[in-house]
Amino acid sequence: MEIGHETINDVEVLKLDGRLDASSAKDFKEKVGSLSRENRVKLVIDMGGVDFIDSSGLGSLVSSLRTVNKLGGDIKISALQDQVRAIFELTRLHRIFGIYDDSTAAAMSF
Repeated sequence: MEIGHETINDVEVLKLDGRLDASSAKDFKEKVGSLSRENRVKLVIDMGGVDFIDSSGLGSLVSSLRTVNKLGGDIKISALQDQVRAIFELTRLHRIFGIYDDSTAAAMSF
């Protein structure tokens, strides 16, 4: 999986491309950890390029949310593909994360 990074105002946007699974979850958590150590804790995760997520990927999102919440931040999710959105709804994570159609809308919600 590739992780792109841009900043909209004071919000960090991580654009994921590929599968968020056991092999990539650690890289994702490390990226969020490095941003949180710099106190950059307003995050948008653009998942438009993610066509598969497993329990490790979901766990990395929840773990990252805990990390940034402790520092007063939040994580918003944008651009979910239908099959990934179905997993979020099945696991009820759509009630924990704010879900937006695109990164700009998610960034403006802070």
